[in-house]
Amino acid sequence: MAASMGATLILRRVRGPVRIFCRYRYKKKWATSFAAASCPRLALQYFDMNYSAQFGDVWPSVRIGLLSEQKYGALLNNFSSVETVTHALRSLKASDFLHEARAAMTGSPGVMAVSPAETLRTSNLTCYTFPRGDISRFPPARSSALGLLEYYLLDAASLLPVLALNVQPENRVLDLCAAPGGKTLALLMEGCGYLAANDPSISRCNRLRRVLQSYVPREQRTDSRVRVTSWSGTDWPEDAVYDRVLVDAPCTTDRHSLQEEENNIFHRMRRKERQMLPLLQTQLLLSGLRAVAPGGDVVYSTCTLSTLQNECVVERAVGLAAAEYGVHAEVQDLRCLQEIFRKTFSFHLDCRLGELVLPHLTANYGPLYLCKLRRLR
Repeated sequence: MAASMGATLILRRVRGPVRIFCRYRYKKKWATSFAAASCPRLALQYFDMNYSAQFGDVWPSVRIGLLSEQKYGALLNNFSSVETVTHALRSLKASDFLHEARAAMTGSPGVMAVSPAETLRTSNLTCYTFPRGDISRFPPARSSALGLLEYYLLDAASLLPVLALNVQPENRVLDLCAAPGGKTLALLMEGCGYLAANDPSISRCNRLRRVLQSYVPREQRTDSRVRVTSWSGTDWPEDAVYDRVLVDAPCTTDRHSLQEEENNIFHRMRRKERQMLPLLQTQLLLSGLRAVAPGGDVVYSTCTLSTLQNECVVERAVGLAAAEYGVHAEVQDLRCLQEIFRKTFSFHLDCRLGELVLPHLTANYGPLYLCKLRRLR
């Protein structure tokens, strides 16, 4: 034993390279070794967690609609010649859903007496859609003999906020978040006396100008009729100036977030921006309530299903407007829209304030939330 302990340790020479055994051969670098989840995937996880609780058994059908191809409507350009394009759209088996709604209201005197219904009866808008369950696409719009595009493709539900505003020829109208320009174009075609179209983003504002140039004659785009600005919507400088105000606020744009990677609000670098959306929306609606004159109307709209960005924003803005600025507003009843457009859109039946169009495979429009408020004083 002692001899063995005192013996010299002899290393045995081994041919070839010496192999060193380590417990861990490599360390995984999680940030670079594994691909991050895509923005649409993150959005879907977020929506599944929140909307399943918000909508319950309705969420699975809404989810399928959001993940499927969106339906569009063709808003005819009243400033162009409409006879030829009307014949072409009818040949595609499309029909004017606004005309059909007017015809259906004729046999419903109770509905006709309600304000939104009266607005529809006097509206100048014409929008062709395909029947429920028909997923056909409209061809790209062509230029007419006047050099203007014949129709504008948009989600047909996005016309509901314009109809709810009930624009009259003498009205001064503010479109606070106007780009890309579909609702702005509809407001002009409704015949408002003056339109201020604003978007804080310069690039989006330039896109808005291109839309107006493509659809509206030069003589209808004079400074006395249309003003395009790129001011901050949260700090609007004009108080009690307008008869009608549309606040189509930026939101999580649910359908885009689920289908597009580019410019997705669920990108990890835009997390703070997404979290601040309800505050931004509240500030925008506050600006709208301050900009409208007493007796005038404001319509708040988004393209999200989120209660936090819809009803909660309306409640918060109405409370702040009264407490901080002495501006009192009252939510208007839009429930008759469900009856008027039940053949075209799928509505959420349990909306606390305003109305919400739900995506559905047979009527895959929306999501579109709208709420109308009237400034009392």
